[in-house]
Amino acid sequence: MPEGDEDRPAGGRPDRRPAGELEASVLAALPAADGPLTPIAVRPALGTDLARTTVTTILTRLHAKGAVTPAPTPAGATSTPPAQDPPGLTARRMHAELNKDADRNTALARFLTDLGPQDRELLRTVLAEGPDGGATRDGRTIRT
Repeated sequence: MPEGDEDRPAGGRPDRRPAGELEASVLAALPAADGPLTPIAVRPALGTDLARTTVTTILTRLHAKGAVTPAPTPAGATSTPPAQDPPGLTARRMHAELNKDADRNTALARFLTDLGPQDRELLRTVLAEGPDGGATRDGRTIRT
């Protein structure tokens, strides 16, 4: 192995982030803010030194996926509030992954098989009470 390659992930650069990590970081920063953020304001919220263009690209991709909703500000910039709350965004990602699989039934069945007893019980409760049932888990009300 050539010198210096031992720290390099197979097929990638050593500084390459895992797929989706930046999008997840941006989505986490948006709801934590007091209101919608412009791409320039997202940078410090992330705590990184990403270029403004990189942040803008991430926000553009999130908009294409329906995860954020750009809105013009009085100053002419674009703010980006999240399209949904964090649980809604998680549900959106779960649906997107499920929709990618040609064998939806098997993918869903395997997901359900891998659920733990508490999650299975929560799912039964939500299904039995309907979307507005208000099932609880760990003392929190679940609204779908």
